[in-house]
Amino acid sequence: MENLLENDIIGSIGTQKYFVQIEWRNGIFIMDEPKKIEGPDLGPDPYTTLLAALAGCTLSTLRMYINRKEWDIPSFKVSLNMYQEQNPVRTIIKRNIVFSNKIEDTIKQRLLVIAGKCPVSKILENSITIDTKI
Repeated sequence: MENLLENDIIGSIGTQKYFVQIEWRNGIFIMDEPKKIEGPDLGPDPYTTLLAALAGCTLSTLRMYINRKEWDIPSFKVSLNMYQEQNPVRTIIKRNIVFSNKIEDTIKQRLLVIAGKCPVSKILENSITIDTKI
């Protein structure tokens, strides 16, 4: 089975609570936790990073489709948040797409389907196994 990423991402942490460095193919970014749980809030927390991946994938997928169809949709945004239900534990991600101009309902419905086809959506909506080794 072929990896989706060319290179592994590598996360590391030192003695500073919550301050994580993530190495990716073109550099390093920082992840941290908000001050409300005693983090210095120097970077996005893991939940934000997860939702950012979905936002980026959704927007890119929609832009490619809109361009291919040559529709006049100059800009659009996606807002995301999530919550968890208990018994059984289930995570619900709320995704809202807003367009800068008026869009026909038939086009909106098609774009809703396309948003669900972004690769990160497909990963999150299917079964995930985390194979951890030490």
